[in-house]
Amino acid sequence: MNHKGKLRMMLPLKIRVATFNVALDRPRAGQLAAELSAGHRQPRHIARILQKIRPDIVLINEFDHDGEAKDDRHLQLFCRDYLARGEQGIDYPYRYLVPTNTGLLAPLALHGQGRPGLPADGLGFGCFHGQYGFAVLSRFPLLREPMRSFRHFLWRDMPGARLPQAAEGSYYSAAVLQHLPLSSKNHIDLPVQLPNGRVLHLLACHPAPPIDEGPERRNSCRNHDELRLWHDYIRPEHSHYITDDAGGMGGLNPDEDFVILGDLNADPQDGDGFREGIQALLADPRLNNAVALGRLRPASDGGFALRQKSRRSGSPRYWTHSQGLRLDYVLPSARLQPLASGVYWPEPHQENAHWFWNKNGWPDRRASSDHRLVWVDLAL
Repeated sequence: MNHKGKLRMMLPLKIRVATFNVALDRPRAGQLAAELSAGHRQPRHIARILQKIRPDIVLINEFDHDGEAKDDRHLQLFCRDYLARGEQGIDYPYRYLVPTNTGLLAPLALHGQGRPGLPADGLGFGCFHGQYGFAVLSRFPLLREPMRSFRHFLWRDMPGARLPQAAEGSYYSAAVLQHLPLSSKNHIDLPVQLPNGRVLHLLACHPAPPIDEGPERRNSCRNHDELRLWHDYIRPEHSHYITDDAGGMGGLNPDEDFVILGDLNADPQDGDGFREGIQALLADPRLNNAVALGRLRPASDGGFALRQKSRRSGSPRYWTHSQGLRLDYVLPSARLQPLASGVYWPEPHQENAHWFWNKNGWPDRRASSDHRLVWVDLAL
């Protein structure tokens, strides 16, 4: 190694890691690809937000694809014709479209008798296989060979799983539980090779939202346990049962650097889900407390424009969703050094407000997304 190479290895590296639910889900398969080809407004605004914040690594939730992620042509198109275009263009040479359970038809009806049908009988909720999928974009190499995925791990195999209950017992039959995975989409541990030689593990997911359920609270239960999977994964004393899709056992090596990121669909103070799962995760000493709960908790002023219209108990400063909730997270491990963080959400009178707000001062999902991009700068 020459002198310059050694110097690069010694100097700390600053990187920006982000998560963004881009709301590029559509009711029909192939519709997103067609809209991207046509140059619609929403993906243009999504691209400008990403160009503005310029993350080095970003997880994008709710990006429709073919389900098994074998055809990534429209992700390539989005990167080439949207993100890389213009004076502020940004290039992501490393991309991974993630296989998903959404819209994958179960072999039997999940909620009773009869012939299974979508969206209710998808292994993850979806009108077609690949709806609400997600992808990772990176300026640095993604290490696909050592990557672990947990798409097929069965919910019933989690010790003490919070399986939903009905009056007569288990909401799901024993036959259903033989097929129902825990992950409504996927959970992946994707290592990233950084220029200074270090490896950062991206623990990415998008748990089920705790909505559209009955008294059994099946989606709230699933959300709770999807969060618990990552919480157990980073704790060696709790991870013995976890089995990846290749048959590998156990959790993350405690010496590894990691970031948990995604639309976790869980607010520690508000919303419809079980709050103890996200509260326990945020309070875990294995995470950087300054980012999870402290002075570097990602924040913005945009949510304050909705404060008078909301009955939420949490501070608008930390909202990441237009309904007044903190749902989107970038949570680095405790030994990583955070430098800064933020939620990109301008107020209605500020620059680029039309990417977020309509003329009446209400959030406009069709302009970009109902979620806001969350970012954290790290020194590694």
